[in-house]
Amino acid sequence: MKKIINDASAVVDQMLDGLAYIHGDLVERLDGFDSIIRKSPKTGRVALVSGGGSGHEPAHAGFVGEGMLSAAVCGAVFTSPTPDQILEAIKAADEGAGVFLIIKNYSGDIMNFEMAQELAEMEGIEVASVVVDDDIAVEDSLYTQGRRGVAGTIFVHKILGHAARAGKSLAEIKALADELVPELSTLGLALSGATVPEVGKPGFVLSDDEIEYGIGIHGEPGYRREKMQTSKVLAQELTEKLLASFEAREGKFALLINGMGATPLMEQYIFAKDVAGFLEQAGLQVAYKKLGNYMTSIDMAGLSLTLLKIKDEAWLTALNSPVTTIAW
Repeated sequence: MKKIINDASAVVDQMLDGLAYIHGDLVERLDGFDSIIRKSPKTGRVALVSGGGSGHEPAHAGFVGEGMLSAAVCGAVFTSPTPDQILEAIKAADEGAGVFLIIKNYSGDIMNFEMAQELAEMEGIEVASVVVDDDIAVEDSLYTQGRRGVAGTIFVHKILGHAARAGKSLAEIKALADELVPELSTLGLALSGATVPEVGKPGFVLSDDEIEYGIGIHGEPGYRREKMQTSKVLAQELTEKLLASFEAREGKFALLINGMGATPLMEQYIFAKDVAGFLEQAGLQVAYKKLGNYMTSIDMAGLSLTLLKIKDEAWLTALNSPVTTIAW
């Protein structure tokens, strides 16, 4: 294993120190905890808190800032943050109007965020939450009951962040989240596995001529392995399955092409060209497009494709609104 690190057991701690140093104009590390909070003044609005295991950078700390998250809690690599870490982030983020938690659908995340929510409510902080389950690859996989939460979570951060900045109440943000999440679908593929520093080897190994469809962001198994294909074939597989997950294709959609950590932008843009062709053939109206590394899996080679059906024009306004964050 070749990694630019000092101590495999200290990667999260040292990463957060480095992040807070480089982006000290926007965020700071919560003293004594593995959380990143925004520096912008508190104005009495609903605060948004998300997080999960580290290894998915820039998620989630990269989306802390004005217009998106108030705080991000960073667990150990591919491991849920503990309830006490989440509680302290909630307390630090609270502006007096309540705190909304955005949780990806993994058993550990749900258990620990819900426990933190109960503890915060005992301290007089009103808390609500949503569970994001956008991965259509498999149901009831490792770590989950139902669909996994993956890169579509970033659209949830953005749209709910816009609502919070506009002064929406906690109840209004909860209602928006519950309407938004069912309209998200994501599907990914891998060319290679991710290497967790403390493990020292990839979580799974693919032959030089193999790919796997439907992998999760922690290296969970997908639904099919096969020989490496051209970008056009890969794009057709992901696009057709995503389109089939929507009952109707009328109206506008938002598109996210997300790199898994080791896929060059050159390849992501080639894939985007191919996806565009299939979406055009399907008559899909793509009103918003984004591409890049937003929710990665350390050094996994691969990518994911997300579609969001825009049921409300306000969602499109929210996606296009300017924010001040590290990674958006």
